[in-house]
Amino acid sequence: MIKKLMWLALAGALGTVTRYAVVGVIRKFSTLTPLWGTLIVNVSGCFMAGLLWALFENRYPVSGETRVIILIGFLGAFTTFSALILESSELIRSAKWFMAMINIVSHNTLGFAAMFAGIILGKSL
Repeated sequence: MIKKLMWLALAGALGTVTRYAVVGVIRKFSTLTPLWGTLIVNVSGCFMAGLLWALFENRYPVSGETRVIILIGFLGAFTTFSALILESSELIRSAKWFMAMINIVSHNTLGFAAMFAGIILGKSL
């Protein structure tokens, strides 16, 4: 059990660092809004979750523990819902209601679409 927790913690740390790096790069090169970083991370994370799930189910079977480490450890830390909520709350506090709604709806809609695209791709490989 300790070994599993250590792997889970390591995967979470790698997911966190990856998220920080990706958002940093996006914010550095995007002039639109800081919300793009979280959106791209969340949508790409949903796509990766769908892709990996399909690959693990259909092509490359891995143990349940490995799935937990990758899907919950790495991707759970990579795509954090709390960042979406914090950014949306700040928009609401600033009375930017429309942007808050767009932020929430786009993450959820594109997240589901990306997950299903990942599943479709994973099943076809």
